[in-house]
Amino acid sequence: MSIVKILNGLTVALMMYSPPVSAQQLWCWRFEGEGVLAAGSLVTANTMDAGDFWSITAITGFANSAAVIALQPAGTSVPGNSGFPVDNLIRATPPHSDDAWVWVVASDGAYHNPFHMDQYRDYISRPPYADGKGAEPTIQFKVITASDSRCPAP
Repeated sequence: MSIVKILNGLTVALMMYSPPVSAQQLWCWRFEGEGVLAAGSLVTANTMDAGDFWSITAITGFANSAAVIALQPAGTSVPGNSGFPVDNLIRATPPHSDDAWVWVVASDGAYHNPFHMDQYRDYISRPPYADGKGAEPTIQFKVITASDSRCPAP
């Protein structure tokens, strides 16, 4: 067998059995304010839009003592905040979010919406989800891209 055939065979084998290149970016997030502490990781698509925002595709972590269990689908509103659809976008430079940002669904039934309008706030919608009645504490919000698969402990 010629060396060219062997190299061609190895090239094809490597292409077929190499792990796929990830098309996602891992981020670490954290926000805290009066009555709220939340932190975790999120995943975005690997490309940003014209406004330098990245589309969030997944999120994990905790909000107060409850596990973060879901990301509200973009373009929808949650109970207790109808008329305010989320966009699930984030950027690396401040302000990290816009006025819609993301709804984090926690295992205790609360929805958290960290957003930026002049300052960072977290609109918290809890059962029975009366529109406009959620708490809205001012928060400190941080997000960084993660260089490995772990985020620092809060």
